[in-house]
Amino acid sequence: MKKIIKIIKRFFHRIGLFFDKWLITPITKLILIILGIFQNSSKNLDKIFNKKSTLVVISLILAFGTFLIIDNESSVMIDQYAEVLYNQEVDATYNEELYVVEGLPKKVDVTLIGQKRHIFLAKQSPSKGVTVDLTGLKPGNHKVTLKYSQRIKSLDYKLDPSQVTVTIYEKVSETFSLTVDVLHKDKLDSKLYIKNVELDRSEVIVKGAAYKLKKVATVKALVDVDELSNPKEGELTLKNVALVAYDNDGKVVDVEIVPKSVNAKLTITSPKKKVPIKLVPKGELAFGKSISSLTASENEVTIYGDEDAIKSINSIEVPVDVKGLDSNKTYTITLEKPTGVTEFSTKSITVKVEVENSITKEFSDITIATENLDSKYKVQALTEADSKVSVVVSGSSSNVNSLEASNIKAYIDLKNYGVGEHEVEVKVEGNDLKLTYTPKTKKVRVKITEN
Repeated sequence: MKKIIKIIKRFFHRIGLFFDKWLITPITKLILIILGIFQNSSKNLDKIFNKKSTLVVISLILAFGTFLIIDNESSVMIDQYAEVLYNQEVDATYNEELYVVEGLPKKVDVTLIGQKRHIFLAKQSPSKGVTVDLTGLKPGNHKVTLKYSQRIKSLDYKLDPSQVTVTIYEKVSETFSLTVDVLHKDKLDSKLYIKNVELDRSEVIVKGAAYKLKKVATVKALVDVDELSNPKEGELTLKNVALVAYDNDGKVVDVEIVPKSVNAKLTITSPKKKVPIKLVPKGELAFGKSISSLTASENEVTIYGDEDAIKSINSIEVPVDVKGLDSNKTYTITLEKPTGVTEFSTKSITVKVEVENSITKEFSDITIATENLDSKYKVQALTEADSKVSVVVSGSSSNVNSLEASNIKAYIDLKNYGVGEHEVEVKVEGNDLKLTYTPKTKKVRVKITEN
């Protein structure tokens, strides 16, 4: 509060001094001069000045003049404003072909200080903005001052920052091969596939400080699927594909790339293949029960995806959980996409399982085959009994009775087995997945020798 009172006192003291110097003293001198000139007519002047109307007129003139002076002074002293111009671009002058400048801010804030009308005019009038002249500076560290050009000279301004330390490097260049990175693949129609991307150039020139170029591991053309307008099967061209330099850790390296962008020709295909649906029961049914019928609403499905991936897919296995099942049941199952498959013609199917009482039947003399034996070895059963096996099949009466022995496969897996005698587990399977196959002999003995 005391500070405010002192400020008010100083304000009125300055006004008093101003009136004394520029108003009272000059007017007094002027009156004395006039009185000297008209000394002989002093009686007449006395009469004029003694009139009430004369004094009123003089008082009005002096009051009006005082009002104008005070108004002007108060405007100058009080009508001060400040406004910040944010994010003003910095224009640096230097030889961009020979040097690289680091540490120079791209944008700064400018605070304009002055009367509101002057600030308004400054914002409307053109300006050269914030500039810094680096001409003549050699490689190394330099402290430079930023300048702001404004046509309205009655304004003050402050820059934030106003001074910065910059580092100047000699610019070097190197040629790099271009690679392609496709962004937002998941935004592409799941039935479409980008088979190939061809750029209109294979190499670019990278410029910058020597230490920056040493960090560059690769330069990629970023083909963004989001920028494709109505993509469909065929060829299309994407212009102005951005180029970005990366280091070994995948971080962006701030360097100049010439040219800044390239054009890319994309070949979009829709590889597809129709394959059968294979229903695979999982789990054991309730005791004494077996599957008599296993049917699906769709027997085949069209798959879309990577051309090489779908070539190796010959069927789509659909697991059906029948654990503990003791009566008929209908399932709705969503198809799961194998690796490389992006879409199905049918996303889900309905599977109907019919259950009835189980029977068993034994199939004898099923020859045991061998699998995964290294080509440099040969194998033989130690006894006749080790070369054949009996298989017990469980299932519904209709399925069991229609099964042929030729549809049952018994085999031993000799992967990672070498020379010598071995006892190996017997495995059996059949082409009817609704049935259960159990070998009566669990293991057989074989002898492996070199060819």
